[in-house]
Amino acid sequence: ERLDIKRELMARLESVRNPRAIVSTNTSGISVNGIAEERGEGFRGHFLGTHFFNPPRYMKLLELIPAEDTLPEVVAFMREFCERRLGKGVVIARDTPNFIANRIGTYGLLATLDEMVRGGYTVEEVDAVTGPAMGRPKSATFRTLDLVGLDTFVHVAGNVRERAKDAAERAAFETPEVLRELLARGWLGEKSGQGFYKKVRGAPGEPSVIQALNLKTMEYAKAARPAGASLEAAKRAKGAAAKLNALLAAGDRYSQLAWNVLAPVLLYAADKLGEIADTVADIDDAMRWGFNWELGPFEAWDAIGVRTSCERMKAEGRAIPAWV
Repeated sequence: ERLDIKRELMARLESVRNPRAIVSTNTSGISVNGIAEERGEGFRGHFLGTHFFNPPRYMKLLELIPAEDTLPEVVAFMREFCERRLGKGVVIARDTPNFIANRIGTYGLLATLDEMVRGGYTVEEVDAVTGPAMGRPKSATFRTLDLVGLDTFVHVAGNVRERAKDAAERAAFETPEVLRELLARGWLGEKSGQGFYKKVRGAPGEPSVIQALNLKTMEYAKAARPAGASLEAAKRAKGAAAKLNALLAAGDRYSQLAWNVLAPVLLYAADKLGEIADTVADIDDAMRWGFNWELGPFEAWDAIGVRTSCERMKAEGRAIPAWV
């Protein structure tokens, strides 16, 4: 993920490239135009980004990122090839920091961390709310971060912080204090053996125990199983939309957490439409295929009711994009 190395490689490729050959880069955040800007017209016309989500063998999402000079027929060919021959779910992304899925997903994870600190929630409580109860994977927030690697996550967030034009957006992508502390301790997640969670071997013949980090004491203890009316209601509901509505309707502190995590993501996705992608479908598909959400942001917004939710957002002083 270094621009200088990618540019040097593209120069070598250009010297041997067949004039009709397509060249792509699998960068997860570097500007596609920046990588190709020193190349000739023929190269630039046949160059684009192909961001495969990791591991590509299992993840469906492929973000195609045309550069300014990429020929339309090259984009059309690559889309068909990647969908029909590779079996990918393809979305067309604009050449912006972190493209679509990582842009929204990273924002959502940071907003969740912020709400956890502000509301005094535990690691286990956040994961109980932000997993299947919201139509998201069992890995929820902190198991996901541990799997990705906290250092990797901070690097990805830095792409937006360094390149975003809006000061408020740059501030939203600042590294939270809790992540800085974990990085300083070398607790990077699964790759270092501990992060927000730690697996401790049991006694001979006993299973391993999953421990969760207490952010107040920075010590680990056996992970608790949070319970509450909203979590029980979501568990009983059938389907992602029904679960989400049940979670939000119960009116307890977990309902509040879910709302304060969901609302900023809906507004951010709406605000970025036209900047990171041209259609709501591309954004929804990117989040479903790349982050395994059952509902994309706009599908979730429809599910909870656009008018009702906007009235609540307005009452709370949240800024709603005019087109919504």
